[in-house]
Amino acid sequence: MSEQPATADHARPQLEPAAADAVRAYAAKTRASADHFAAALEDIAANGLPSVEDCTPWEELREAHLARLAAQRPAVA
Repeated sequence: MSEQPATADHARPQLEPAAADAVRAYAAKTRASADHFAAALEDIAANGLPSVEDCTPWEELREAHLARLAAQRPAVA
């Protein structure tokens, strides 16, 4: 992307209000996810890795995520 601002003869087309709101909502969700991830990394840096007893096995996390995905998609006969 260019670092120069758009000039009057090369004005950028504006988004429809609903599209602009959707982009802002996506940006907010992405920012919140990044903040959550950064906080987890900062906690690890400050306190070290959690003990094995405090962790959830990746297999359980995978199965829970797959179940969420399956619930979002309608079943196909």
